[in-house]
Amino acid sequence: MTPSEILEQFGPREAMEYDVVVVGGGPAGLSAAIRLKQLSAEKGTDVSVVVLEKGSEPGAHILSGAVMDPKAITELFPDWKERGAPLNQPVSSDDVLFLSETGSKRTPDALVPNNFHNEGCYVISLGAVTKWLGEQAEALGVEIFPGFAAAEVLYNDDGSVKGVATGNMGVGKDGEPTDALQIGMELHAKYTVFAEGVRGHLGKQLIEKFKLDAGKDPQAYGIGIKELWEIPADKAQPGKVVHTAGWPMDSSTYGGGFLYHLEGNKVTLGFVVGLDYANPWLSPFEEMQRWKTHPAIKAHIEGGKRLGYGARAIAAGGILSLPKTVFPGGALVGCEAGYLNAARIKGSHAAIKTGMLAAEAAYDAVVAGRQHDELATYPAAFEQSWLHAELQSSKNFKTWFKKGATIGALMTGIEHWLLPKLGINTPPWTLHRTQADHTYLRPAAEMPQIAYPKPDGVISFDRLSSVFVSNTNHAEEQPSHLTLRNSTVPVQINLAKFAGPESRYCPAGVYEFVPDTAQGGDAQRLQINAQNCVHCKTCDIKDPTQNIVWVTPEGGGGPNYAGM
Repeated sequence: MTPSEILEQFGPREAMEYDVVVVGGGPAGLSAAIRLKQLSAEKGTDVSVVVLEKGSEPGAHILSGAVMDPKAITELFPDWKERGAPLNQPVSSDDVLFLSETGSKRTPDALVPNNFHNEGCYVISLGAVTKWLGEQAEALGVEIFPGFAAAEVLYNDDGSVKGVATGNMGVGKDGEPTDALQIGMELHAKYTVFAEGVRGHLGKQLIEKFKLDAGKDPQAYGIGIKELWEIPADKAQPGKVVHTAGWPMDSSTYGGGFLYHLEGNKVTLGFVVGLDYANPWLSPFEEMQRWKTHPAIKAHIEGGKRLGYGARAIAAGGILSLPKTVFPGGALVGCEAGYLNAARIKGSHAAIKTGMLAAEAAYDAVVAGRQHDELATYPAAFEQSWLHAELQSSKNFKTWFKKGATIGALMTGIEHWLLPKLGINTPPWTLHRTQADHTYLRPAAEMPQIAYPKPDGVISFDRLSSVFVSNTNHAEEQPSHLTLRNSTVPVQINLAKFAGPESRYCPAGVYEFVPDTAQGGDAQRLQINAQNCVHCKTCDIKDPTQNIVWVTPEGGGGPNYAGM
C-alpha cells in the first residue's frame, strides 16, 4: 500500500496547531525556537513553538568537526558560560600543513590566511552543544518531539505551506501496515521553519516547488568523514587545531583533513572530499583511512583507541549558491539553506545566527496577526548582518579549487591574507559555478583505478566496523528509505559506465553489487543495506544519474552519535 492508501484506510491523521513549527532539532532549529520564546518572554506574549527531531534526542544525528566561533551563541545567550554551555576548550594553536605522501610542511604563522585563524574559538562536540541547546529550549517552554521525522510538507489551498506531517510508523518492508501501525500526525503552523541540515528531504522539495534556487549557482557539496579518539595523556595537546591540504588528494580533487584536540585526552579528526570529484574509483572513506596513516597525523593518535565514527555531507557553495530562503508560510535556516562558510570550515555559528534571524521575523509576523505569507524581513536582516559580510568575503573559495590545488591555495592566500592587509575584505571579483556535483563523474574506463591499502584495525578500519561504532540502528522491517526512481539504472548505467560508484562513495557500506542468482552467469544486482545508513545524504547528491532519492525513515532510527 502507498502512504496515501494507508491514510485512506486507517486515517485521518490527528492535527495539532502551533504558531511556529520547527523541522529539525539541530543548532539552527533549536536557536530559532529559543529566540521565539525569548522574544515571547521579553514582550509578554505567548507564541507556541514545537520542534520535530528525527533523531532519538537532540544531538543524536549531529556531526561536525568542530571548531565553534562563539559569536552567534553569545548573541543568543550572553551568559552561556554561566549556563554551563559545553564550550570548554579554547583553541590554543593553529597548524596548517601541506602534506606529501611521507612529509609535511607547516605554513609559517605570519602567512596563515585569516580564514584559518581560530583565536577566540572553541574545540567542541557539536552534539553536546546541541543537546544543551535542547535543554535551554525546553526550559523556555519549547515543545520538543524527539523520534518524530517530518515526512511530508502540507499546503493550504492557495499553495502556501500549512505545516508538516510525520511519517507513519509500523509499516513493513513490503509497504503493508503491520499490527504496530501508528498513523503520522499533522502539525499546522502559521509559519514553518525548516532546519533539516544539508540536503534536507523536505527542503529539497521546497526549493524545487518554489524555484528558490533560480538564478543561483548550483550548490557545491563535500562529504565529511569523522572519527573520535581517546589518546594517551602524554600525547594530549588540548586546544591544538590542525588542518591539512595535499596528500592523499591529487592536485585536481578538492579535499583536506582536520584534527582537533579536545579536553579529556580526546581527539576529533576527519577528512572532507568535494563531491565534484571526477574519478569514480575514488572512495572518500578509504581516502580518510589512509590519510590517518600519514606520519603527521598518525603521531597524534598512535597508541589511542577509536571511540566513534560518522559521516555527513556539507554544503560548500557559500553565498553564491544560497537559495531564496523564504516562501509563503515558511523559511529555510542553517545548513538546510547552505549557510556554512567552507573557507573557515565552520557552520554552527551561521546556523545559530540564521535561526535567530528567522525567529525574529516569524515572531513579528505572528504578533501582528499574519500567517502563511513570506517572512521578507528575514533575508533582509541577513543582508545587513555580520554573517552576510563574512560569507561575501569567502564567496570564491570552493570555485578556485576547481582550477587545481595550487591555484586554490594561491588565491586563498590572496583573498584571505593579502587583500585584508590592503583593507579589502570582499574580493572585487566573482567566480561562478555552472555544474552540479554529480555531473563531474567520468566513465570508469577513462580514469585510473586507485589501489587502497587494507585496513590494519589499529589506525585504519573497514566500513562495517566503523558503522558499528556510529551506533546506527534502523527498524529492520520498515520500508527502505533509500529509493530508486528506476531499478534498472544501477546495473545498466552506474555499474556498466561508472563501475558502480555507489559502492565506493557511500561511507557506510549501504550499496553493494552482488551476484544476481535469478539472472545467472556474471549478472550483478544492487543490494541496498538500508540498516547501515548514517544519513549522510552523499548518495542523493553524488549519484551520477540522480536515480537515488533519500527519503525520511522512521523517526528514532539512524546513528546515535556520542561525543561527536
